[in-house]
Amino acid sequence: MVNPKLKDNLTDQLCEAVLLLQDTEECYQFFEDICTISELKALAQRLEVARMLDAGHTYDDIVARTGASTATISRVKRCLNYGADGYKTILGRLRQDETGK
Repeated sequence: MVNPKLKDNLTDQLCEAVLLLQDTEECYQFFEDICTISELKALAQRLEVARMLDAGHTYDDIVARTGASTATISRVKRCLNYGADGYKTILGRLRQDETGK
C-alpha cells in the first residue's frame, strides 16, 4: 500500500523514470543529474545501513562501517520494522542477485 501523502503525478513520473533505467551506468547518470552528491551518498548510506541491520550488525558496527549517525540507523531500523517493506523487498532481491538468481 502506497502512502497517500507520497502519491501524486510527479512522484509517479519519478518512479516510472527510475523503472526505465536499463543499467548501472544509466542509474549513475540519472542520479547524478537529479540528486546532489550528498543526497545520493545519503541514499546509498541508508541502503547499506538497512543491509547491515538486516544481517544483524550492531549499531557500533554500522557507525564504524558507514559513518551513519545513530539517528539515521534508528530511522532505517524503524522503516525495516514498521515501514512499507521497500527495504525488505530490495534487500531480498539483492541477496538473490548475489547468489546467482
